[in-house]
Amino acid sequence: MQDAMRALYSGYIDCLNRQDWARLGQFVGPDVRHDGRDLGLAGYRAMLEADFRAIPDLRFAVVQLVCEPPVIAARLEFDCHPAGRLFGIAVDGRRVRFAENVFYETRDGLIREVWSVIDKAAIAAQL
Repeated sequence: MQDAMRALYSGYIDCLNRQDWARLGQFVGPDVRHDGRDLGLAGYRAMLEADFRAIPDLRFAVVQLVCEPPVIAARLEFDCHPAGRLFGIAVDGRRVRFAENVFYETRDGLIREVWSVIDKAAIAAQL
């Protein structure tokens, strides 16, 4: 079961990094929730597409991964140049590095719930 969850997550991250939105439904359920909000697959995709518009060089780098069915926990690191504002902070193309701690709940082989905490203080400290 843990191997299947690792494969799911690896495919999901690859899908995000390639911006292969047509494949997103292979990893994320049609009724996905993000931080308590019912987004559904279309809303989740729109959120991710907006992230890539705001951060043209966005790349998800997994630095820690724990799979304990039905939960996946990951620490992601980012090294990027957001355009304009990011999380209310004027970044304006400058390089920032930050981390995200994220938990996913899976059901029927798909991500159904996502809870995310981004280290916004690290971004502010760099600027």
